[in-house]
Amino acid sequence: MHHRTLQTFVADHAGLLAKGPVALIFAEDPVEVDSTLQHHLQTGFRQVLLLADDAIPVAPELEARIHRISHDVHADDAVTEAVNTISAAAPAGSWIYYCYNAEYLFFPFCETRTVRDLLAFHTEERRDAMLTYVIDLYAGDLTAQPNAVSRTDAHLDRTGYYALGRKDPDRNWQPKDRQLDFFGGLRWRFEEHVSWNRRKIDRIGLFRCKPGLKLRGDFTFSDEEYNTYSCPWHHNLTACICSFRAAKALRSNPGSRHAITDFRWHSSTPFSWNSRQLMDLGLMEPGQWF
Repeated sequence: MHHRTLQTFVADHAGLLAKGPVALIFAEDPVEVDSTLQHHLQTGFRQVLLLADDAIPVAPELEARIHRISHDVHADDAVTEAVNTISAAAPAGSWIYYCYNAEYLFFPFCETRTVRDLLAFHTEERRDAMLTYVIDLYAGDLTAQPNAVSRTDAHLDRTGYYALGRKDPDRNWQPKDRQLDFFGGLRWRFEEHVSWNRRKIDRIGLFRCKPGLKLRGDFTFSDEEYNTYSCPWHHNLTACICSFRAAKALRSNPGSRHAITDFRWHSSTPFSWNSRQLMDLGLMEPGQWF
């Protein structure tokens, strides 16, 4: 179903948001839009909303299964405002996920369990948000794939990830409790081409709605507990959003396109498109979920 504006969708179909979890897919360009939609439908989201320009094509069989909303994804604060609008319209306690096209959610044991199973367990652990790491994917051959996107030749970095304590400016820059800034991947290796405020790879990609909650421009929330990587008493589940977005940007930006001829390095490895590889590399945490 096609909706002309986000406001029209909220006014006419807000009841659908109670039948979650809900996935919001923001399409910045036509690259891998269909595979992104298909992946998240298979993952088990009950509602998938595509926010995109009307010119971006979608396969008819997929368009019949989603709600498409006309949206200027490139406008200032377009993503945060849309997420906050949907969050405010959804019933308290509803789970929402958001990502961009050519991004794919993976979580522990996702081959045999759905995102609904994941969030049911996370809710039982009294968690209202889940930390997700954005793991950069890139094509192994940039000559064959100039935009660096290839699902059949996808690679990722197996090392080079690190975390720094997140400082609190309201407490004399003391570390925030259970909050870290995570770095790695293409944003780390090619940081000279990435602005300082876009280098983090952590994103609170899954969260429960509640009154007054706001997503901020740095992918953190106004409720600081939402920004923590685990509860105080034990480790919690985390997930990965495997993403071609950074690779696409580095190959489309004139300043970096001609400076980078290959994304591969000694720590590159083919992506096997399964959760076991991500857990073995230490890129996500199964917590107490066995």
